[in-house]
Amino acid sequence: MSCPRPVPLTVDAFGSLPDQSGAAREVKRFTWTNSKRTTVQVINWGATITSIQLLDNAGHLEDVVTGFDHLEQYLGPDNRFFGATVGRVANRIAAGKFGLEGREYSLAKNNNGVNHLHGGVKGFDKVLWNYHVKGSQLVLTYLSPDLEEGYPGDVLVTVTFELTEANELRIDYRAAASKPTPINLTNHSYFNLAGHGAGPAGLYEHAIQINASQYTELGATLIPTGKLLDVAGTELDFRQARRLGDVINRVPNAKGFDFNYCISNPPGQMGLVMRAVHPPSGRGLELHCDQPGVQFYTGNALPEGDEIRGKRGAIYRKHGAFCIETQKYPDAVNQAHFPSTILYPGEQYRHVAVFKFTLDTA
Repeated sequence: MSCPRPVPLTVDAFGSLPDQSGAAREVKRFTWTNSKRTTVQVINWGATITSIQLLDNAGHLEDVVTGFDHLEQYLGPDNRFFGATVGRVANRIAAGKFGLEGREYSLAKNNNGVNHLHGGVKGFDKVLWNYHVKGSQLVLTYLSPDLEEGYPGDVLVTVTFELTEANELRIDYRAAASKPTPINLTNHSYFNLAGHGAGPAGLYEHAIQINASQYTELGATLIPTGKLLDVAGTELDFRQARRLGDVINRVPNAKGFDFNYCISNPPGQMGLVMRAVHPPSGRGLELHCDQPGVQFYTGNALPEGDEIRGKRGAIYRKHGAFCIETQKYPDAVNQAHFPSTILYPGEQYRHVAVFKFTLDTA
């Protein structure tokens, strides 16, 4: 049986940045288009997914992730981690502190001045990654130096992206460290299968299913209390597909979904994490991963007005898109009974996420 042919990968420019000497460094954009007309684009600034274009059941292409047309917009305050690779530690760390090997480390409190969020002021989303093209694979690397953003140890991170003829976007994260340090990487794409600019009306039409029977209970500042609670009998229960618009305004915090779900797959094994379907367009997304958790977030902190203008002038508002951030649990570095985020010298961090795009033509 013959192997599927690799999807062509092309490279062009997406603006430039000054380096420490003042010389310009070009930011590269990488584009795949497969035989199903699915197109994915990634830039090496922040290892960021800038575009995913999918057909609908009428044969129309639409971009289904939020983002910007120009590099300058990715550098500005309107960028809410759109499409970026975040780390060293995705999600929140309580009070920006943790203890490790007998030493306490202090991190930026960049989440409302209270907690540490997504790697800090200059996380992995705000650096220019080195790149290497290997056939149809894009290999991005970044060397994070000891005490960058307060984290111990040099860390070499590799993120490999590939679009396949099976209509799967594969992301393979790896890391090695010179000292014990927490690592918890994820991708922060915001999806709306109705189209990136379809807003809340399009988002509410989605049917969502999440393969989890528990979630991490949250305290007042969205830090887990340490308890794992059952989703049964709550508005957080997506074990069977539910229309998002029927439940989003009934969740306990009244703002929308921003919860870490404890995935029901065996530890460390690839398995189904979630499904999202937009029935009017027929577009669907299945996410498979080997991590124990996923943060399901419905863009609650996006503005309710017209402050963020994205690609082709689209307005990005509250509840205009959802994120599905595969991860270990938030604040795991401070909660010993959570799956550990500590990477030791000689070990390899590995995390694989597969986004499979589907189309219902019925």
